[in-house]
Amino acid sequence: MLNVVILGTGNLAKHVFGAFSKSGKVQVVQLVGRNQESLKDFATQTTTSDDFYSILDADVYVIAVKDDAIAEVSSYLKDKKGIVVHTSGVVEMSAIEPENRGVFYPLQTFTKGKAVDFSTIPICIEADAPQSLETLRILAETISEKVHEIDSEQRKKLHLAAVFVNNFTNYLYGVGEEICLEEGLPFDLLQPLIMETAEKVQTLSPKEAQTGPARRNDEKSMASHLELLKNEKHIAIYKLLSEAIKQAYEKEL
Repeated sequence: MLNVVILGTGNLAKHVFGAFSKSGKVQVVQLVGRNQESLKDFATQTTTSDDFYSILDADVYVIAVKDDAIAEVSSYLKDKKGIVVHTSGVVEMSAIEPENRGVFYPLQTFTKGKAVDFSTIPICIEADAPQSLETLRILAETISEKVHEIDSEQRKKLHLAAVFVNNFTNYLYGVGEEICLEEGLPFDLLQPLIMETAEKVQTLSPKEAQTGPARRNDEKSMASHLELLKNEKHIAIYKLLSEAIKQAYEKEL
């Protein structure tokens, strides 16, 4: 049984806490954070504290706070013997002050009130010391079937890729929803298409799965679409993405 302290009370902290609690192999001995109201959500499940000078001893300390606060929070752990990890996709491991440090990065989007299956979430781990890395592997395997050892540079590139496939894609969902609502159409008309698009890349590469007017260089359809768009930002996005797709497939057209 690994003893863990979680530092942070936000969305990610709540999801990680829930996953560890359900595993049966991890004991979250304390949850520490500054938001006293959020600490109440955990009060019946573990020891809580808003005092960063009274952090309990543990095997692993999981810092689940905003990126800018990681260094400061880690400074409270400089005298602890356990492994201190952060959960960020972009922050260097060296941002953590204690020498026994690492990274425990769950590659997923976490939304308040939306449960996720941690067993399917890739967890990317990193540590300087071989024994610490092995401990993090054991910890990750208590909640996930997909554990990967990657270094900081790889993790930052992976996070960048995640922004493209998740954050940017979700923004485009919003554009699609806006266009539908302008015509009194329900957004759920697009949901089967969204699901099929996501399912195709389980068996095909994105390059193989690409379809649409720009992929075919259907200039009349693209011109018609641009005439329908009124929002200048949407017009710019449509032109940029269409041109990028055309260039990617120009040898096949």
